[in-house]
Order: sequence, then C-alpha cells, then structure tokens
Amino acid sequence: MRIAVVGTGYVGLSMAVLLAQHNTVLCYDIDPARIALLEQGRSPIEDVDISRFLSERRQGERSLDLTFTVDRSTAYEHADYVVIATPTNYDPVTNYFDTSSVEGVIADVMAINPTATMVVKSTVPVGYTAGVSKRLGTDNVIFSPEFLREGQALHDNLHPSRIVVGERGARGGRFAQLLAQAAEDSDVPVLLTESTEAEAIKLFANTYLAMRVAYFNELDTFAALHGLDTRQIIEGVGLDPRIGTHYNNPSFGYGGYCLPKDTLQLQANYRRVPQNLISAIVASNTTRKDFVAEDILARDPKVVGIHRLIMKAGSDNFRESSVQGVMKRLKAKGVEVLVYEPELHEPTFFGSEVLHDLDELKRRSCLIVANRRTPELADVAEKIYTRDLFGSS
Repeated sequence: MRIAVVGTGYVGLSMAVLLAQHNTVLCYDIDPARIALLEQGRSPIEDVDISRFLSERRQGERSLDLTFTVDRSTAYEHADYVVIATPTNYDPVTNYFDTSSVEGVIADVMAINPTATMVVKSTVPVGYTAGVSKRLGTDNVIFSPEFLREGQALHDNLHPSRIVVGERGARGGRFAQLLAQAAEDSDVPVLLTESTEAEAIKLFANTYLAMRVAYFNELDTFAALHGLDTRQIIEGVGLDPRIGTHYNNPSFGYGGYCLPKDTLQLQANYRRVPQNLISAIVASNTTRKDFVAEDILARDPKVVGIHRLIMKAGSDNFRESSVQGVMKRLKAKGVEVLVYEPELHEPTFFGSEVLHDLDELKRRSCLIVANRRTPELADVAEKIYTRDLFGSS
C-alpha cells in the first residue's frame, strides 16, 4: 500500500514510522529543517521509540520503507491513503479548532490525486468531516482518532488500546487492518463507526480524562484546606473497582496539547445542548490553578523557581502546561520567578529569567515549584512545593 503522511509532529511521525514497516510511506512536511533532520535519521520530536526506529534504520538493523519530502505533489500523486496529521489549535476567537491546515491538505489532494482516501488524524470538531466533505464535494475523507501520549506516541501505536476508524465500509476496514497489522499486540479491539461518531469519541474520551484529573485535584484541594491526608483518601476511594487506582495523582491541573483544547472544543459543540458537567470541567482547571498559586503565596516566598515547563518526563512539549498558569499568577502578585527548562533556548520566558543550571535554581530559589517529583530534587526536598503524591504522570 502506498501511503502519504502529512505532518511530522508526534501524531504524523509516529504514524509514518508505524506504517512504513509494511507499506511504502512518504512523509511530507512544509518545514525543510524537519525534513532535513529526518533524512539524517534524526527525530525532530522527543520520542524514544521513534528515535530508536530511525537509528536502527540508518544502521541497517531495521527495514522501513520510508522517505521524506517537502514537495506535496510528490507526496500525494501516487498515494492510496493520505494520512493528515497537521496542527488544529483551538481558536479562542471562534471557539473552534483552526482546521485550515487540514482543509488545505484536502484541497491539494483533491487537485493532485482525487481518488486517494484521506484519513484525518488531526483532532477536529464533531461534524467536521461530514461538513468539509459536503463543502468541497468529496466522499473520500474519513476520520480516525489517535489515542497517543506525547513522548510515547510510537509505543502507543505499536501497543494500541483500541483502533477506531470513522468509516464502516471497505476502505475503513482496510485502514484499520493496516494499523492492526503494524501493531505488536494481537487482538487489538477495532471499532468502525461513522466519521462524526468517531470525532465525538475522541473529544469525549479526552474530556473524560480531563474530568478525572479535575476530580482528584478537587479532592486534593478539599483535603489540603481541611488538614486531611489526600493520599489516604485517594487510596480508599480507589479501592472501589469501579473507580480504580489509575490516573489519580493530583497535579497543578490538566494541560498539554490535547486536553485543554479538546475540552474547550467539546464545550463549544454543546452550545445548543443542555449541560453543566463539560463547562464545570473547564472551569475546574482554572480554579485549581488559582488554589495552587494562593497556596504557594501563603508561604510568602521571595523568589520562586519553576522546575521544568514540560508536561511530563520524556516530552519536549510545554504548550499549555499547567505550571505555566501557576507561574503567571505568581508573577501577577509581584513574586520573582526563575525558570529551569533545558528545552528553552531563549534567555527569558514571559519576562522570567531562564536557567539551564539546576544547581543555580536550587541556590537562588526560596521555594521550587514542581508539578512532579524527580530524584534530581531530592537534595532540596525542604524547598519543594508539589501536589504530586505518587510520582507518576
């Protein structure tokens, strides 16, 4: 099968590497620098398995039928499937995802190779696929949600919890088979649905995860303000098998590339539907950051150090990380803030000094804010402020 993958972020690149095990894959991106890195066998994103697969390919230890290009015509002209994995950031002005990059790809593919089946992996509003198909006059667009963690995207494609394709016909079945064939696990659950239902599955799944984060964070807020032991309560609540002991570690709030924008998009999709819960999940995340900032300010620190902006270990992404919201609230109250973030190469971040020497952060900070505990902070445990109980993501 000949497959074009558009976009070299964690969704697109993991899909390209995954499918290149058994298919001819051409990966296209508009950024020449990213393509140049990939042609050298280097990953432009932080993902251990992607880096390993590319390295093993370069050394001749792994067979991947994978090439890279900045020429869209070359990418699309012979493709059976075009997998679209371009960014769809949430636009606060329109209250919807910005799907212009997806629509641009669809228009280009229709012009270059109108028989290709286009599979949208970018997250889109509920009803988008049906709407864009009608507007552009094509029935070759389907939607297939991704369920990947940043930093572990290829691992999650190799060991998928489920495969969902928004197309109940033969071409949807074939695409699902391609994903299942490339997985290292057998008997992966496969669900073929209509495209609009698949879009809803993605947004409702992520909003449920955000709800769970918000729930345990509000439990922690209650315990903290009443002098209770949060850990004891969570362990007791988790003994109910209907609740379980997963995804229960308090934090500064849900963040990252997916949960904040997906919850906002689902809330926007509810604009004519009675609801309370979806809006409460969105509001809860703001309230949690308010509480964390106030709890830090109550300690009257003169200089606060921020230990990492990234969402979690193994990721290079700090878009919408929850600690940024806390940081901005502290700065608004006049507290001096230092940022330790090796992934940042600028001297300042939103007006705060950026440090690359952890020892300097430890020395200059009165209090160090860390969303998650790490061994490298063990020697300054008395300075650490965190809500982390279990040391997990």
